[in-house]
Amino acid sequence: MRSRCGALVTGMLTLTLVAVSAGTAGTASADPAFDNPTAALERLAELSRESEQTTEAMHNAQIDLESKLSVQHDAEARNAGDRTLLEQAQAKVAQFQPAVDRLTAVNYQGGRVNRLFAVMVSDSPQQLLDQMSTLSVISADTAVQVKEFKEAGDRAAAAAAASQESAAAARTATEEAKSISDDLQRKQSDLQTQIAEVTRAFGALTASERDTLAGTPFPPGVDLGAILANLPAGSNAGAVEAGLTQVGKPYVWGATGPDGYDCSGLMVWAYKQIGKTLPRSSQAQAAGGAPVQKADLQPGDLVLYYSDASHVGMYIGNGNIVHASTYGVPVKVAPMDAYPFYGARRY
Repeated sequence: MRSRCGALVTGMLTLTLVAVSAGTAGTASADPAFDNPTAALERLAELSRESEQTTEAMHNAQIDLESKLSVQHDAEARNAGDRTLLEQAQAKVAQFQPAVDRLTAVNYQGGRVNRLFAVMVSDSPQQLLDQMSTLSVISADTAVQVKEFKEAGDRAAAAAAASQESAAAARTATEEAKSISDDLQRKQSDLQTQIAEVTRAFGALTASERDTLAGTPFPPGVDLGAILANLPAGSNAGAVEAGLTQVGKPYVWGATGPDGYDCSGLMVWAYKQIGKTLPRSSQAQAAGGAPVQKADLQPGDLVLYYSDASHVGMYIGNGNIVHASTYGVPVKVAPMDAYPFYGARRY
C-alpha cells in the first residue's frame, strides 16, 4: 500500500510539474540576481522566487508523505501481528476454560479434593491408597491447567493491549499521511497558479530583458577548462564534473534531468552520477550530510540559500557555484555570494 500510494503521488506530481513546465518553456527568466533590473524584471524575479519556494516545499512535503506512509505501513503490519497473537492467546484460554469451569463448579457445590477427605470416606487401607493416588493425579493436573489458564489469560490481556496500541498508532499514521497528502495537493495547486503568473510575466518581457535575465553561462573571467583542471582529487569531484556538463539546460519545475532541472533536482542528478543518493528537496538536503563552514567549502559541497533553505547550488571552487536558478534561466555558474547564504553541507 505504501509503495503504491507514494509512487502514485510522486508520479502525479512529477508529471504535473514537468508537463506544465514543458508547455511554458522559454529561453530566459527571473534569476534572483541581475544587473539594472526593470520593473518587469523585478516582478518576474519576485514571482519566480515564490514559485521556487513552493516547488521545494512540495518536494519536502513529498518526503514527509513517504515517511508517514512508511510509518502507517509498519503500524498496520504490527497491528496485524498483534491481532494474530491475541487470537492465539484467546484460543489457549478457551482450551483450558472447561477444566477451570469444572473445578470451579466442584468447589462451589462443596466437593472435596484433598487427602483428609479421602481418609474420611475410605473403607479400607487399599481404598485409601487408591483414592489418595487418584487425588494426587487430579491435583497435579488441575494445578498445571490452572497455571496454564492464568498464563494464557495474561498473554491474552497483553496481546489485547498491544493490539489496541498498534491500532491507535495505525489510525494516527493514516490521519497524518492524509493531512500531509492534502497539504501536498494544496501546494501543487498553488504552484500551478504561480507557474501561470511567472509565464505570463515572462511572456511580457522584451527581447532585451530576456537576454539580460539569461546572462551568460559563466561569470566574466571564469573558464570551464580552468575549473575542471583545478578540481582536487576526491569522490565529489565527479559530482562537480557531472553538474558542469548540464550548463545550458533549462530550469524545469519538479525536474531531475537529464533534459531540465529545478535547483535540488540538479544536485540529485549530479550526485547520482557518482553513486550517491541525495534527498529530493533543498530543505532536506540542508538537513542531511555534514555541516560545513563557509570558509571551509570544497568543490562538491552543497550551498543553501535564503532563510528557508529554498535554493541550493553546488560549490565548484574559487567562490563559484553551479545551479539551476529559476524558470527561463539555464543552468549556469554564478558567484556564490550572489544570494543570501543559509549554510553548506557535505555529502
